[in-house]
Amino acid sequence: MASAVTTKKLMDMKKKGEKITVLTAYDHPFAQMADEAGVNVLLVGDSLGMAVQGEATTLGVTMDEMIYHTRIVAKSARTSMVVGDMPFMSYQSSRSGALANAGRFLKEAGASAVKLEGGASVADTIAAMTQAGIPVMAHIGLTPQSVHQMGGFRVQRDRDRLMEDARRVEAAGAFSVVLEGIPADISAAITKSISIPTIGIGAGPDCDGQVLVIHDMLGLNGGHVPKFVKQYAQLRQNAMDGLRAYVEEVASGDFPSEEHCY
Repeated sequence: MASAVTTKKLMDMKKKGEKITVLTAYDHPFAQMADEAGVNVLLVGDSLGMAVQGEATTLGVTMDEMIYHTRIVAKSARTSMVVGDMPFMSYQSSRSGALANAGRFLKEAGASAVKLEGGASVADTIAAMTQAGIPVMAHIGLTPQSVHQMGGFRVQRDRDRLMEDARRVEAAGAFSVVLEGIPADISAAITKSISIPTIGIGAGPDCDGQVLVIHDMLGLNGGHVPKFVKQYAQLRQNAMDGLRAYVEEVASGDFPSEEHCY
């Protein structure tokens, strides 16, 4: 069996030019499948607010909900690294609160690291976490928890600010950084300028790795598909075909048949 993915492994992958695969996961079946498929990192994202709970934003997700889902994923993964996403207001109000909440992901949920949104503004919080022995994945660019402040889900183009954010989270001790909604040329420049791995989502091909929401890339969600998403399967359509067939066969009396009876 392959050895478990660690922060050192991810750093080594960047140095060797090996691409890093990251997917979100929220439950046992998909965490197990992604782990078996060889995904390097499973991010238990606060995106569960939208992908699982059907909300319009991630803002309503709670710490207890994140701990619940992260515990499930951590129990299900054998080699993938599991990162718990710190939800809105779990780290912004105080340093002590941020450390306590981050610690819950490791102590209660079994995660190996946490992720939090923000660049220079959260550098001191990242430094406090890493000094406490909590590995941190940073997240800059389009940060969904700031959707209202940003005026929507908008591509971020301020090159100087983004470069500074990347440098600051690296200096604070983050072991990697998610680049979301950033033009490809800026992401490429950031990736070359820092020593920690960059994980792109809507940030072009030159990042050290890529992350997608598993429901998006497997075609589980109906409606709008973001430009940066490639759908590798159409599970929603397959599921709908099966559900309709079940409804029809129960209604017609074709199920259960003799082969399904004791």
